[in-house]
Amino acid sequence: MNRQPHDLIPAPAPAPASASARRRKIRAAAAADLALAAVMGGTLGFALWFAPIWDGTPYPVADPAATARELEDHTRSAYTALGLPRAEPADWPRAGLVAEGSDCHLRGMRHWSERGIAYPPEAPGVVAVSDTWGLGGVPRAEAEPALERVRQAMTQQGWKVTDYENSPDRHQAELRLELPGTGRTLSLTTYPGDRLEVAAHAECARYPAGTPLDAHGDPRLPAPSVPAELRGESRGESPEEDRPPAGTGTVADRNSP
Repeated sequence: MNRQPHDLIPAPAPAPASASARRRKIRAAAAADLALAAVMGGTLGFALWFAPIWDGTPYPVADPAATARELEDHTRSAYTALGLPRAEPADWPRAGLVAEGSDCHLRGMRHWSERGIAYPPEAPGVVAVSDTWGLGGVPRAEAEPALERVRQAMTQQGWKVTDYENSPDRHQAELRLELPGTGRTLSLTTYPGDRLEVAAHAECARYPAGTPLDAHGDPRLPAPSVPAELRGESRGESPEEDRPPAGTGTVADRNSP
């Protein structure tokens, strides 16, 4: 039997309640997507924030040879400011330019458990460069005003005093300075026997790939480190014949190099 057009029953319109439910579902899905995006963004942000803490701040990169020359400039400036023309080079333990990594440890929270051991692991490819030498024939009475001259001269060049002991009742007279923002330090210390140590240090830094190394695996550094005036070059003398080489002495007691 054929149905007539007037016999067709139109589909009922969606109930208002059903449309409202769909809108709620759409809003819920959008909120879930936003929440997921927020969680993922927060996780990524936390990972980026935590990575330097876990891995540690990377060491700066510096050429050890260039750093050594800069340290020589610092100690040479200190020697000039001392104003001790009669001082002589003295044998000194660990004198000269040195690059070593014994104080440059692995950084980051991942290595915290290793810091309690006697010899924590060194960071590979990272060294601290230093320049050290000693003067003889410097009585305490001459050393004290000489340190004051260095303090005045170096602070005018931007150095900042971090420690200064120059009282006659002290066992040692000592001047320590730092060059802000560079990781460089400079120290001058008196020792018994009318001796004075001059030392400059640079912070630990990673040396570039391809840096020439010596037989011990340490970066090769230029030489010499003692100012030319002490080597007799300004007077045309032969350092090998007329001056004892610096850095050949070895004494265990820190207070008596």
